[in-house]
Amino acid sequence: MEQPVFSQDLEVRDYECDLEGIVNNAVYQNYLEHGRHKYLLSKGFSFAELTAKGLFLIVIRVEIDYKFPLRSGDRFTVNLLKLERVSPVRFCFHQEIVRDDGKLIVRAKVFGAAMNEKGRPVVPRELDSLLPTDHQ
Repeated sequence: MEQPVFSQDLEVRDYECDLEGIVNNAVYQNYLEHGRHKYLLSKGFSFAELTAKGLFLIVIRVEIDYKFPLRSGDRFTVNLLKLERVSPVRFCFHQEIVRDDGKLIVRAKVFGAAMNEKGRPVVPRELDSLLPTDHQ
């Protein structure tokens, strides 16, 4: 496995499970988002401050490979493997969720962009400093 650049530990709560006793597929997106927000906060990147400035981060596409289910009480880690620039204004978070015993649960790519109040694409200075300069 790749060495993560950021990790956030979490635990499955009962209400996140469906009738089959496993975490509902949509809940994994919440886990991934929480990990991204914690990473950005650790870099001094505040969503509240950006929003107050009229800058909005948006998710434009999510690719998730579900490898194994989590169940109530499972402890796990959301890892950010890398943040990649995919165009001058788009970026991608490469993430995974790993159960405490090392079992890979989810691998994901979350593509995002930022826009200003007029709906035009922008790259906030704070985010630009985290992104590699080369892109495809």
